[in-house]
Amino acid sequence: MSYLKNIDPIRYEGPQSANPLAFRYYDKDRLVLGKRMEDHLRFATCYWHTFCWNGFDPFGYDGTFERPWHRITDPMQAARAKAEVAFDFFSKLGLPYYCFHDRDIAPEGATPRESVDNLHRMVDVLGEHQQRTGMKLLWGTANVFSHRRFMSGAATNPDPEIFALAALQVKEAMDATKKLGGENYVIWGGREGYETLLNTDMKLELDNLGRFLRMAVEYKHKIGLQGPILLEPKPREPTKHQYDFDVATVFGFLKANGLENEVKVNIEANHATLAGHSFEHEIATALALGIFGSIDMNRGDMQCGWDTDQFPNNVPDTALAMYYILQGGGFTTGGLNFDSKVRRQSLD
Repeated sequence: MSYLKNIDPIRYEGPQSANPLAFRYYDKDRLVLGKRMEDHLRFATCYWHTFCWNGFDPFGYDGTFERPWHRITDPMQAARAKAEVAFDFFSKLGLPYYCFHDRDIAPEGATPRESVDNLHRMVDVLGEHQQRTGMKLLWGTANVFSHRRFMSGAATNPDPEIFALAALQVKEAMDATKKLGGENYVIWGGREGYETLLNTDMKLELDNLGRFLRMAVEYKHKIGLQGPILLEPKPREPTKHQYDFDVATVFGFLKANGLENEVKVNIEANHATLAGHSFEHEIATALALGIFGSIDMNRGDMQCGWDTDQFPNNVPDTALAMYYILQGGGFTTGGLNFDSKVRRQSLD
């Protein structure tokens, strides 16, 4: 069934339009500096906040949204329904790309084998939807931070079995990204850090993180996955301190592991401000160091000390970000992903 059958596709109508479901400034075919706007911006929609989040937050564990696919009790049936509405939404919005975590598109199984089988089946489903709609995958990634097994990290976990399970998940997510024609692969170390130094062997954890990343790079070349691996810097949350603190820290880590020519960065605006930088500072730093890859365009709230994942609505800030991206030559394999979500009370 189509959940969005009564909504027309979003089209460009110009600055004078009063239609809330129309583009007023984004005309995908308009030439700017000799290139179509769509090709400059390479917009992407995120799968997780848009279709997986049910409105919970740390103070309200019950979801507020009650999406139809959230009410389906069979996990694989729910995943297929979610994929159907996701691609309908992508098509209505008219943006060329989307991004996902493995657990966004396929449910965790009772065993690692079942989880892998679920992912394989859903990759086939997504492939059919891509064929039907013409949508493309900007990047895929593995969620190695939500499950309780990753409470003390994935690549930096002191338990070698957890390290191995994380490696399996990343391997399968890279396979999925390749099969779906993904143009990049992202790694975000949400639990790769510490709460206190008193129980942390930092050298061991950094060595293991470097080993994990080298394994990912080797596997990328083994399977012929096109496009770069992108590390996504963030200074904290959920850990007190994350090892991929900011762009400069990531570059030092890559240099230490001989990976500065293999791995680039996916920069999120909200993560930049949490690190005490402006978004454009992080973009300019990545460009200067030769590791600029892609961006997540969600902003934070300067009065909040956590990741709020809000839609960008400050024209001077976004203009500066795009100025430095264009000055640096623009996107190649990367793009502009809206890693943003509506608020818990956004029910209408």
